[in-house]
Amino acid sequence: MPQPRTAVDRAQDGRIPAESFIETLIGSEVFMPVYEKHQIGGLQTQELAQPLKLVDAEGAEALVLFTSPERAKDFVKDHPGFGGGLVADFAWILEKLGVGYAIMLNPGLDYGMDFEAQDVAQLFRPG
Repeated sequence: MPQPRTAVDRAQDGRIPAESFIETLIGSEVFMPVYEKHQIGGLQTQELAQPLKLVDAEGAEALVLFTSPERAKDFVKDHPGFGGGLVADFAWILEKLGVGYAIMLNPGLDYGMDFEAQDVAQLFRPG
């Protein structure tokens, strides 16, 4: 079954102007892979979710997000422990995690985009 067309897909096809795409993304849900610590007796041994972040050669962090959980499946195979995750509003993720890192949206896929840390800071406009 083909993946549903998302705002990212439509933006890359040129059917959504960049400004509209950013507004759509801010109001959209995304999938954030998180590290799953082993559970013992049904008890979670870790309280805070650790999102998947990659670090480049200069030490800059990039948060990995996907427009759907299905799109994350192949990518997370290369990152043990990140088989699960959560679907959340993109704006909520920015609010909770703050800024200071880049974002990789749908990495490794045809319909992906990278946002530099300074671009993320411009997107982040709380309340």
